[in-house]
Order: sequence, then C-alpha cells, then structure tokens
Amino acid sequence: MAHALEQTLGDGRTTDAGAHALKGHAQRVLALLTVVATVLVASLVLVPAARAQGTQNTQNNSFAAVVGNVPVGEVQQGTVQVPFITWGGDVATFVANGGLKTAPGSTFAKLGIDMQLVNGDDFAQQVRNYLKGTSPFLRGELRMLALASEVVGNDPRTKPVVFLQLTWSAGDHLVGRPTIATLNDLRGKRIALQRNGPHVGMLDDILRSVRLAWSDITVVWCDKLTGEGGPADAFRKDATIDAAFVISPDMLGLTGGLESTGTGAEGTVENARVVVSTAQMSRAIADVYAVRKDWFDKNRAWVEKFVAGYFSGSERVVEKRNAFVQSGTRDTEYFAMLQQAQDILGKEVLPTLDVDAHGLLLDASFVGLPGNKGFFTDKGNLDGFDAKTKAALDLAVGQGYAKIRAGFLTANLDYDNIAKLGGLRFVTAQGGERFTAEAIDAFPSDALDDKTLLSFTIAFEPNQETFDPAVYGPEFLRAVQSASTFGSAVVAVRGHADPTKVLVDFVRAGLEKKVLTRTGTQGNFKYFYKGKELSLASADELQAIINSGALDGAATNPRDTLQAALNLSRARAEAVRDAIVLFAKDQGLRLDKSQIQPVGVGVAEPVVPTPRNAQDAKQNMRVEFRLVRVPAESVKPGDFDY
Repeated sequence: MAHALEQTLGDGRTTDAGAHALKGHAQRVLALLTVVATVLVASLVLVPAARAQGTQNTQNNSFAAVVGNVPVGEVQQGTVQVPFITWGGDVATFVANGGLKTAPGSTFAKLGIDMQLVNGDDFAQQVRNYLKGTSPFLRGELRMLALASEVVGNDPRTKPVVFLQLTWSAGDHLVGRPTIATLNDLRGKRIALQRNGPHVGMLDDILRSVRLAWSDITVVWCDKLTGEGGPADAFRKDATIDAAFVISPDMLGLTGGLESTGTGAEGTVENARVVVSTAQMSRAIADVYAVRKDWFDKNRAWVEKFVAGYFSGSERVVEKRNAFVQSGTRDTEYFAMLQQAQDILGKEVLPTLDVDAHGLLLDASFVGLPGNKGFFTDKGNLDGFDAKTKAALDLAVGQGYAKIRAGFLTANLDYDNIAKLGGLRFVTAQGGERFTAEAIDAFPSDALDDKTLLSFTIAFEPNQETFDPAVYGPEFLRAVQSASTFGSAVVAVRGHADPTKVLVDFVRAGLEKKVLTRTGTQGNFKYFYKGKELSLASADELQAIINSGALDGAATNPRDTLQAALNLSRARAEAVRDAIVLFAKDQGLRLDKSQIQPVGVGVAEPVVPTPRNAQDAKQNMRVEFRLVRVPAESVKPGDFDY
C-alpha cells in the first residue's frame, strides 16, 4: 500500500500534496496527544516527572490507577452513544452518519440504526463511560485498548469484543544520528520517546524485529509528543541521545525530509536522518472499534449494520479522496465531506479544507471489508488480530500497564451479510503481487546501505543447493514476519559466494599476461598491477580489472570464474526465496512472493576478502536478508488491498 508520505516526500521536498499529508498527520497528533493525556497526567502524579534527562526504562504505567474505581453499570437505554477520535478514519463514520446525530437519509439511517457520535479523544474517559454504561463502545488504536485490557476485562459484562478495523496509520518516524545506520544498531542506544504515547508500540515492534529487549536500550522518557519537552526537542538539545520517535512535522524539522539528512542549517540537526518510518512499517498501528460483551450479545444485528455502514462510508471517502489526489478536481461531494469534518472537529483542528482536512484523510490507509476479513479471520496473517493482540498484551503486561493478561474477544461477523447490507463492491481482497520485480534495483547498489532497515544472515555449506526448513525455519519465519510488519519494504535475499577461486584465477591470469607481478614469499606476497601496488582484498578493484578485459586470453579467464560465482550466488538466493515461499505456504502464513526478491552478489562483498583456510572461506558463503525501503513507484498503490 503506497502511503502519502512515501509518495509525496520521497525526494526530500515538501510539495503541496506533501503539505497535505503532513498537516493531516498533525491532526492525528492532536488526537493521540489527547488520547494519552489522562494517562500521562496520572503517570506524572504517580512518579516524579522523567523529563528529557530521565533514562529509566521503567515507569508506573498502571492504567487502573489512571481510570480510578469506576463501578460497572448497565448500558443506558435510548440513542446509542458512539465515540470517535480526531483521525482520518473517523471521517468515514461522519459521512455514513450524516453528522454527529444520525441524519434522515444517511447510510446509517437507511440501515435502521440511530446513534449520537461523541468525541472520544480522552481515552481514559472513554473507558470510564464504557464501564459505567454511558456508551457500550471503545474507539482507539489496538495497543491503547491493550493498556486498558485489565480494567475493562475484569467483569464479563465489559469484556471487549473487537469488531472493526478502520485503518492502518502512517506518518511516524524514528530519527537517528550516524551511530544508528540500521535498526540492528539500536542495542545500547539512548532513545527519546513520549511516555505512554503512540510510539511505545512502534518501538516494541522494532525491538522484536531485531531480536532486542527493552532492557537492551535506554529510554529517555519525554512528557510530550511534540514541542518543548518532546522527543524532537530532547534530540536537538542533547547530543547523547542517539534517536527519537517523532511525528512528521518534527521529522522535517530535524532532517529536512523523509529521504534527506540534516545539515545543521535552518534548524535541522547535522547528520540526522530517518532510520525507519511507518511509510515502511505500514502494519504498525491498527485503529479499531470494540463493544461491550453484554451489549453485543443483545445487539449483534445493530453492530453488523454499523460495520456495513462504515464500510460504505469509507468506500465513498476513498473514491473521492483518490480522485482529488489524481486530478485535483474540486469535487462537490468530496469537499462536502471535508467541510463536515471541519464542522465536527473544529477550525482550530482543521483550519483549511484542501490542506488540513484533506491531509487528515491522506494519512489514513483504509482497509475496508477485505482488510477486516484478513485481520480477523486469516490465521496465517502475522499482523492480524490474534498476532497483534498477543503483542499488545505482551507490551501491556511487560511494561506495567496491566498486571494480568486479559485478552479481547472477536465478533465473528457474517461478512457476506455485511456486504449485502452495505451494497459493497470490495467483497474479496485484491491480493496479487504488490511489488515490481525491479523494486530493489530502482536505486544504485552502492546506495543499498542507506536503504537498509535491518539485516541478518544464514550460512551454507560448500556446494549446497537446498535449504531445509528444519534447519533454517527460524530464519525463514523471521523473514516472513519482517515482510508482514514492514509491509511497504522489500526483503532482499542476497546470495554471496566465496572469492577464493576468483583470486586464484586472477593471480594466475595476471602473471601469465605479465600485467601482474609479485614480490616476497608465500604468505607474504605483495602484488603490483602494471607497476602499482594492488591489494587482493580490494574486491571492487579486482572486479574492475577483470571486467576491463585486461586478463582475457589467459588459459584460465577469471572473467568466467567471476560470472560463475555471480550465477551461483543468484541461484542460491533464488533457492532461499523459493524455500521461504514454500515454508510460508506449509505453515499457513500469508506472504506476498513479490516482497521477497533474490539478488546475486557474487564475490563483491566478502566477509574475509583473502581467505587463508576453509573456515575463512565458509564465512563468505552466506545468504543475507536485508529489509530494504524502496521507492513508492515500486509498490502498486491502492486501498482495500490488505
């Protein structure tokens, strides 16, 4: 799925469309700031404020202490109250409802349901209302629900039934200094992070991806998400902070752009760059609705109508939004949607329609009916409900938000009936291959390091052609998991060959052609190419000489050996790719084959450039997995393509 920031900021410049996306994300920030505000205040009461100077990884996060002692009550009768938050995904709810109160002739009214939408940006107050029965619904990001899981799960009446995913969100970034080239470098680093904020879960995803624990890093807790006292402010003021989780406007201020590096000019931080973004981690933040178990049991049909109406509204929003992006035509219906959002959320939140309100929608990746079917029912989906809930509860308990694991229920909705109710076009996922075959070839190979998010390797034996899942299963699973979480990045499977044979043939051919001379004794030779000293450890220089044709005509042409090594490395990379695809199929795991792309590196990047024994040679025989950010044009765009 192509995200707004990836599309508009890929060249480091802020275009008008890019400004839309950034301003839209700023509104998301307002929502998230409010959602966590009560949690934050309580944390500061319970614990002395850990400002930018704080370096403790532990804090009193107890959500029960935040909410207080709220008795469980029966859900109130009459018009149903449904919370919303300040986020692009909720605009579809406004559209389907015709406003805050269900309007005659609206999608929801035609479905026979009536509701009053109420602002739920204060998540702790949402939880109180949910417990008291003021509203049977919770609206938030899945990990926010997990923070409250123990509180809302103590009574069987209020056990949450998660029944709808609205969107995946984008526009969040980890900005780092040169001490962090890839995510593998996070061990031992100091990372600025808002206390109880939206990036806690994003960091948790990253740590799991590189097999690190929270204890492997030092968190510099900040009281705010942005502005003074926020991570960007701490990163700018304290050079010992290696990285900071920030929102898009702060990212631009620190680096100058998604693909840029700060110069120190115009307020940027010298050498600061985006290490990873939700432009790549497109499955990090899931916005959902949940409902009380007791109310759901009595009103299942109402919930299904709500879901159908929401899907219908989201289809209309996406169609009109995308048409505006593609043509710029000021469609009357689309601008009526934007005006409605501004009327509900306020001009202080959305000052303009074509920049701020439109930008709010650009930052939301709607998933629709196929996305919900995949999220809730596909057991092979590594970023589906089951996997996301497990990770969310691990985080909640591990970081002290809850003392016990109190999970969620799912609604097991009838999606065929929902499709009929809503008159929906998207009844099945589009599927197919989302990445172009040349995705990782879209930039020069020497730029690969700058595009790499994380990496890990597997070794193989000489002449090995097959890769048994019984041996390599953990690495294969890691590759599939990485592909799932980093849904807009490519897993490059890079085969490497040992250079020993190429070196031997190079020396023989060079001596034969009399363009290479050597001095010294065995084990201490010095080599000279056309009179200039040459290091055999310089793989680039050796390949340049071979490819120049200077050694052609020798009895053993190293050009042939070099090509054979390249072919062998490519074949091994393809064998590993095929083994991963088969592994995912056998394990029942969802995987887009086009996201796993084989590359033959040959002998260009040896671990040991001049092997002296079999052990040295074996270190060079490896397959390397690199998670690589790719240009937006390499990812086929589209909504509802979960």
